[in-house]
Amino acid sequence: MKLIDRQYLATPFYGARKIAAWLKSQGQRVNRKRVRRLMRVMGLKAIYRRPRTSKPAPGHRIYPYLLGGMKITRPNQVWAADITYIPMARGFLYLVAIIDWYSRYVLSWRLSNTLDASFCVEALEEALKKGRPEIFNTDQGAQFTGEAFTGLLQQHGVRISMDGQGSYNDNLFIERLWRSVKYEEVYLKAYQDGREARIGLGNYFSFYNTERPHQALGYRTPAEIFTSTPVEATSTGMVESLIPDPLRIAGPTLNTANILS
Repeated sequence: MKLIDRQYLATPFYGARKIAAWLKSQGQRVNRKRVRRLMRVMGLKAIYRRPRTSKPAPGHRIYPYLLGGMKITRPNQVWAADITYIPMARGFLYLVAIIDWYSRYVLSWRLSNTLDASFCVEALEEALKKGRPEIFNTDQGAQFTGEAFTGLLQQHGVRISMDGQGSYNDNLFIERLWRSVKYEEVYLKAYQDGREARIGLGNYFSFYNTERPHQALGYRTPAEIFTSTPVEATSTGMVESLIPDPLRIAGPTLNTANILS
């Protein structure tokens, strides 16, 4: 699963067939059926434009994509959220993060061992304490289309935008965040358990927000752009996420998780 995750970051257009072929070239004895099952567990699908033939969950409303042709010119104009897979020494966790598109500032995050909507709603509640966006953009995953998530946005007067099915570029900024998180933190640390993951990611997001310069931001930090004055990092991280400890980790045999759009 770690190998699949690395290769998927490099080639998100690879499906189970090509991933299986690549794994065999690396000396792994694996067939397409097993790769397909593991990609389903991880929430990975080959990314390409496809007809919108399915809904993420029965009865969930799908909102239109509002960002086409829009110029993002200021903080709190557009926020976005996404979920990714975090490999562990044994098993894995899911990570959700909410960012401000303009500044790349990570407003909140949560870890979970399941794909239920609660950890996404908790992250949204925390983010909304820091401000309110005009538009909130997500994919069409069931965690983001449910009433608990969309209802909270509507209560705060936020317009809801959702990516097209199978689209990669619609939420490109947060996809870039995942690449940075994994290559600059997760793959270097090989977390042993949920506690290590929580501490490591908390420290990384604090560094990402307050210390890591971004070329696209004129080598300023996300915190400098998001706020009027630079924000100093704290020992626990600016975007500390409170997760019950100990955090249970999903095992590699789990095969019932929903696919992330």
